[in-house]
Amino acid sequence: MNSNSSFSPRRRYTVGLALLVATSGLALTACGGADDVRTASSTATAVPDGQPSAGSDKKGAGPDKLLWMGDSIGEAQAPALGAAMAAGGMEFKSVAAAGGGGVVVGEIAAPTWETLPKELASFKPDVVAYQITTFDWGTPEEQRAAYERLAKTVNDADAELVIVSAPPFKIDDFYKPNAAAIDTAPKSAKSVADQNTDTVHFLDASTLWGTDSTAAKAQRSKDGIHSCQQGSAAFAQWFGKKLNALYAFTPAAADQWATGAWTAERVYGKFGCS
Repeated sequence: MNSNSSFSPRRRYTVGLALLVATSGLALTACGGADDVRTASSTATAVPDGQPSAGSDKKGAGPDKLLWMGDSIGEAQAPALGAAMAAGGMEFKSVAAAGGGGVVVGEIAAPTWETLPKELASFKPDVVAYQITTFDWGTPEEQRAAYERLAKTVNDADAELVIVSAPPFKIDDFYKPNAAAIDTAPKSAKSVADQNTDTVHFLDASTLWGTDSTAAKAQRSKDGIHSCQQGSAAFAQWFGKKLNALYAFTPAAADQWATGAWTAERVYGKFGCS
């Protein structure tokens, strides 16, 4: 963690997901139907809500800055995450990239490795959160090597790494040739976290989304891949709780951020959200 970290928790987390989407009256746009919901399931173990992961102590001072990484799924989640983190007193930056953002072998990963060191040097995050992309293809050995490289790069920049499994998505004809790699990616990531418990953590997002690609719980947009505003807000709230389990970060109540200007971000129009 950066030596200048001085974040002091400001609020208690008091609003649950049910309150966010049902009883608080927040004007969030619901996601589209789940007919073509796309998902990659993970069997890796999640950090329990409200509890530190094995081998990690809850920090005395929470992080000041969070760098968010991922593909277009992460891009759709970023506006809500940014609003939620800011309301909780944390500076946030997203480098999630549509059509890329991955770190495993191949041309898709090359831009990430080119830009990440620059972002680490300029933004100086305390925590880097990497959501496994839909393009993290390769053998389990290649995946582990990539996640180990990511961990070293982040840790050498005096930051901790949090790897989050991807939400469920349908394995269609485009993804089918790489279905095995999509299945092993979260397992490979968890194995790296298990070997570096002090500085690398793995979060199993299936505790939020489930593993059934056709279930409404997955909260995908009409395109079956991305989330609309409501799904992104649900993820931001879940992720805030996970940060609370790992660090002394207390998420802000949803009514302090969930109806902000972020809900009108252009990214949601791209994915058919109203």
